Amino acid sequence: MLYVYAPEQGDLYVSLLRPALPGWRIGAWPEPVDPETVTHVAAWAPPPGLFAPFGQLRTVFNLGAGVDALLRRDDLPASVEIVRLTDAGMAAQMTEYCLYGVLHWQREMDAYRRQQAEGVWVQRQTRLRADVRVGILGLGELGGRVARDLSGMGYRVSGWSRGPRALDGIVCRHGDDGLAETLAASDVVFCVLPATAATRHLLDAARLDCLPEGAALINAGRGSLIDEAALLARLDDGRLRFAMLDVFSEEPLPADHPFWCHPRVIMTPHVAADTVPAEAVRQIAARLGGGEAIPSGRIDRQRGY
Repeated sequence: MLYVYAPEQGDLYVSLLRPALPGWRIGAWPEPVDPETVTHVAAWAPPPGLFAPFGQLRTVFNLGAGVDALLRRDDLPASVEIVRLTDAGMAAQMTEYCLYGVLHWQREMDAYRRQQAEGVWVQRQTRLRADVRVGILGLGELGGRVARDLSGMGYRVSGWSRGPRALDGIVCRHGDDGLAETLAASDVVFCVLPATAATRHLLDAARLDCLPEGAALINAGRGSLIDEAALLARLDDGRLRFAMLDVFSEEPLPADHPFWCHPRVIMTPHVAADTVPAEAVRQIAARLGGGEAIPSGRIDRQRGY
């Protein structure tokens, strides 16, 4: 049995999964089920203890990009396979989110917003795409797609990952030195890295200082990637033009957090990319219907992604 935990879309997932997996029993929370019949779960942000009754559980499909919360759970034995869906319609949305921030920097919309508030009418100098350097931190399924899309639009794209990667037409770097080089060569940095022990506060004070003065930072990966205090300091002194943030160290963001009212911060509530149910179902059905023996997207618990 495949059991779905998606409180706002449970009925939709069931209606899509049943014809896609005719040999399977499909159920969705809060439907009561015999826990010993549940072998697979598809879920996003399940509550504590959800997996505990499922003694025959073999696989959990994560209906989203980040798996860090699943890896911290105490009701998910190490024997249970965790599978992250590859893309599931999110990559195109990530490109759109990144492009919005890049255009905000390129066309100086932040400056025009300030001019509007001050009653100032000044036309600023045009900057072409070929003159805008975009650095992508994280070159997996999502980051790689963003890098290729923006490069295809004519932006000067480079990318960084923990290990070596190769993307046609894109300068790819890795390691500590590669990160410093990528930051120094970027007008806009887009982060789409996972949350792991190795990426916590990856962008600390020293690395934020690698960015050119007047650069912008976009984070659609995880809030733990950035030292928020260090970021605020560089926004306060104007070293960074702005930060566009979709993820935070604490979510929802506390009401008294300075990001809410900072003039150089653009905030969104973790909406950069949502899973498209039809695409998620297509991938789940391909794997459970006799597809890949070792599904792409299988999480390595030691690496954290």
